[in-house]
Amino acid sequence: MTPNALGQYRTVNAYGAANGDRLQLVLRMLDGAIDRIASARGHMRRQETAAKGEAIGRAIGLIDGLSTALDKERGGSIAANLESLYDYMMRRLVEANFRNDERRLDEVAELLGEIRSGWAELVRPAATTTAAEPEGVHA
Repeated sequence: MTPNALGQYRTVNAYGAANGDRLQLVLRMLDGAIDRIASARGHMRRQETAAKGEAIGRAIGLIDGLSTALDKERGGSIAANLESLYDYMMRRLVEANFRNDERRLDEVAELLGEIRSGWAELVRPAATTTAAEPEGVHA
């Protein structure tokens, strides 16, 4: 993730997350989607079509949940950009499933990893802060 994008995560609260619990939930959802993609990759290699489709479907569900949870009013352009990116990722996963294309899975996993690293930076200060919010996060 570029330093500018990370700065935007720090200053704009795209999910309306005012505490560490919500930030942790976002991280768990991102981790879950990345894990499902890794699982789908294994199923794809073993030609386990039904299991591959189920894993991809679960990844899409998690990404859709992340998109739905965006606070578009408070998140402004960051939330709008994330919404577009999540939509793109869901389409790429459908294509990966249809075409048995690991490259598309890898692309989405990489994008999710970049987003996750930005949110992980927000959680670190939240974990060390008791009553105060992480720097730059507005309730």
